[in-house]
Amino acid sequence: MLDSVLLPIDLQHEESWNKALPQARDLLKPGGTLHLLGIVPDIGSSLVATFLPKGFEIKALQDMKEALAVFVDRELPAGAKVEIHVGHGHVSETILKQAADLGVDAIVMASHKPDELRSLLVSSHAHSVARHSPVSVMIVR
Repeated sequence: MLDSVLLPIDLQHEESWNKALPQARDLLKPGGTLHLLGIVPDIGSSLVATFLPKGFEIKALQDMKEALAVFVDRELPAGAKVEIHVGHGHVSETILKQAADLGVDAIVMASHKPDELRSLLVSSHAHSVARHSPVSVMIVR
């Protein structure tokens, strides 16, 4: 049983949490903390940013935090020890940075079924996190 687990989720994709959330909760010891992480991807290009309204990224981060609070109220029992975190940037880098900053014992995340061609061409976020994480990573499919 663990003291703290980081669970990165994408609220737009239920498959990112529907199996991983129960696994993360099962790993926690009574009184353990579930760190729920939502990530707003970096826009990447200043050219793209010029077409967006002023303060777009700040609003996106605020909206993510509010949506995660609604998710916690809906999906977790009252009294569950949950901390909400919102990251910004490259997904796997943000997950690894949050894990280090929070000092979690493990990371639990969902992943799609492996696709050999895709895995050769593009590394998935789960693969990158598992490869570079200093703590244990559970990948749920």
